[in-house]
Amino acid sequence: MGDDLYELPNGWAWVKLEDVVETVENINPSINPKQKFIYLDIASIDNSLQKITEPKTYFGENAPSRARQLVKAGDILFSTVRTYLKNIAVVPDIYDNQIASTGFCIIRSHKEIFEKFLFLVTQNDSFLEPLNQLQRGTSYPAVRNSDVLSQNITLPPLAEQHRIVAKIEELFTQLDAGVELLKKVKAKLKRYRQAVLKAAVEGNLTKEWREANQGKLEPASVLLERILKQRREKWEAEQLAKMKAQSKTPKDDSWKLKYKEPVAPDISDLPELPDNWTWISLDTVLSDIKAGKSFKCENENTPSPEDVGVIKVSAVTWGEFNELESKTCNELYRINPDLFVKTGDFLFSRANTIELIGACVIAKKVNLRVMLSDKILRFSFVEVPSKWILFTLRSRQGRIDIERLSTGNQESMRNIGQERIRSIRIPLAPLQEMEQTINEVELRLSIVEKIEKTIDANLKRAERLRQTILKQAFEGKLVPQDPSDEPAEKLLERIKAEKAQREADKKTQPKANNKTSKRRKAKSTATQL
Repeated sequence: MGDDLYELPNGWAWVKLEDVVETVENINPSINPKQKFIYLDIASIDNSLQKITEPKTYFGENAPSRARQLVKAGDILFSTVRTYLKNIAVVPDIYDNQIASTGFCIIRSHKEIFEKFLFLVTQNDSFLEPLNQLQRGTSYPAVRNSDVLSQNITLPPLAEQHRIVAKIEELFTQLDAGVELLKKVKAKLKRYRQAVLKAAVEGNLTKEWREANQGKLEPASVLLERILKQRREKWEAEQLAKMKAQSKTPKDDSWKLKYKEPVAPDISDLPELPDNWTWISLDTVLSDIKAGKSFKCENENTPSPEDVGVIKVSAVTWGEFNELESKTCNELYRINPDLFVKTGDFLFSRANTIELIGACVIAKKVNLRVMLSDKILRFSFVEVPSKWILFTLRSRQGRIDIERLSTGNQESMRNIGQERIRSIRIPLAPLQEMEQTINEVELRLSIVEKIEKTIDANLKRAERLRQTILKQAFEGKLVPQDPSDEPAEKLLERIKAEKAQREADKKTQPKANNKTSKRRKAKSTATQL
């Protein structure tokens, strides 16, 4: 079947997937407007579990246009869109005779083939990688059903198919137990990280240090007075600069009355802070908020060192600044050096989902020339360390405020404006204690990060082991062969003969007139649903 097909054990055969599957019936549920049915689409599948978890229910009269495939229990739903995501699942008994999207290639095993065996075949990278290369389109890259069904697969004798599946399930059960344990540890680390941040911003992390340095620390109230003084001086300097640029000279100091003091926060629902700490609004310590711009970027690729890029929201979403999450700017005349992201910048996402809005990072390293987008803000602070603000906004209390202040009706996209950002409540500690807290947090979180990296490496290793098991299985190296097994060629001969007979029977059947055929089809569909 080709030079790329390797030699198989005795009794095995190379086949195309289409040789060992059955045809799936296409129907139109709108024929029965009041008939309710369960609809399985790609969103119905949890690809981490490879199970159907969120099916939808429709009546025939409002059936989606893609609801066209009648599925049976045991069918494999193989998503033809973005095959690398492995949106693949088996139809359980409860969804027998329901309807699936045409976005699936339905793989229905012939009765002579063990259906669980074919499901495992679809998990194998050697099956998926050629399909990944065949995807067409940009917005929704996909393959055709014919691409899936024409894939070459190895077929062992039926008895060996059962032995292979049993062995894989045994090994996968052991592997899954280890993976589950790793995920539980990772979840505990996430909770520990939040506990550290909570203890930090409430003063519990430095309690002993504070007691040891009692009387040596400048109270937060004194720091606050200095911050407010600097804040006013900065505003006045900016106003004078504006008047000078307009060739205006103030006659007196009445213009200073326009200065707005930061609003005092409502602390009635906030935890009590240690002595010499105080609650303030973020506006109190914000010296500037720089907003990015909306740029046209036809090229979604990461910019080269010679190009200029615009960072995406994902550049600040996952805890560390990732400059590679950017796209190349085509509007060269709009390039503004003031918008370039620099090392040390504090970046804040003003728009995202409810869970991710307000995600913030400090850019540790910037090698590319990338600009702020309209959804990313840059903060500058008066005297307070930016890492203190970072830990505060990432703490549970900070998240509560951000989510409370965000606007928008859809959970998929929320927004938080600059005025609302300024009203976020943060604790202010003595400057020396803030610096000590930062050191304590970084020490603990560095240990967490090391453990997480080890866990992630082990999770990737588990996935590689999973693929190694599948590779060995489909090369005939996982379980021993039994010479007494009926060879796959005999099995294939029966399947081929049965399909040929079925086609011959169809040709000998008398043709019904169109009206009778349509009535029968409608009645059949109603019965199945």
